[in-house]
Amino acid sequence: MVEESYVIYAKNIVKRFGNIVALNNVTFKLRKKEIVGVVGDNGAGKSTLMKILFGIHKPDRGELYIKGKLYPELTPKKAYELGIVLIHQERTLCPHHSVWRNIFMARELTGRFGFLKIDEMKKRSEKALQELGLISRIESVDTPANYLSGGYQQGVQISRALVFDADVVILDEPTNALSLKEVQKVLEYVKQLKERGKSGIMISHNIYHVYPVVDRFVILNKGMVVGEFWKKDLNLEDLSHIMLSIAETGKIPPEYSKINLAEKPDSKEVEIK
Repeated sequence: MVEESYVIYAKNIVKRFGNIVALNNVTFKLRKKEIVGVVGDNGAGKSTLMKILFGIHKPDRGELYIKGKLYPELTPKKAYELGIVLIHQERTLCPHHSVWRNIFMARELTGRFGFLKIDEMKKRSEKALQELGLISRIESVDTPANYLSGGYQQGVQISRALVFDADVVILDEPTNALSLKEVQKVLEYVKQLKERGKSGIMISHNIYHVYPVVDRFVILNKGMVVGEFWKKDLNLEDLSHIMLSIAETGKIPPEYSKINLAEKPDSKEVEIK
């Protein structure tokens, strides 16, 4: 089965909110060691699709396969168990709690009698921060989260995924409202995910942020996949031209049809290195 060759395979997904069709027959695929950029204007359906992949929303129609197995009733708890982590654009840190407490929040390590394994959680937090190159910049894992800049707060959230050895990290607008310097930090974190053999999905309406770190683009417009391209086939100017055309006409310029994977569902797969 083709579904077995993907970490995530969402097939013909439909999601409605009342009379509004948020997703209309969307198919999305993610391979191992691949970073996919999901781009589109506000209201395109990007976040709705990611919440379905994480089990927050249930699709009204369609099939969702995780590592080759069909999950008709996926929940966030099950998604965590399957190695999927969603990092929301709204930072979900408790500002007055320490870095290590935020990393292990709601997933604390306990001993036989229910006592917290504080030393172990601190050591694992330090290791994750070290792997992201953060430990030398954060004074201590006891530092409260509100002492950190926005970029470092995003790094702490990504550290959660490393601590629990997530296979797929979904980042929903991770560079939103960050300074240029902080954006670069987040992009470095995303690159390191692939270096660790993980897969990632980066959602953004800013193509200049997502372009440097992804292998493939999926473009949504009004709840539909209108374009899918390998980054190697597009430069930044091409992608900008495509996005402007979609905003103005709702269509991909015809000169890009030959490389638009969304128009060639049976095209040969390309292995991600």
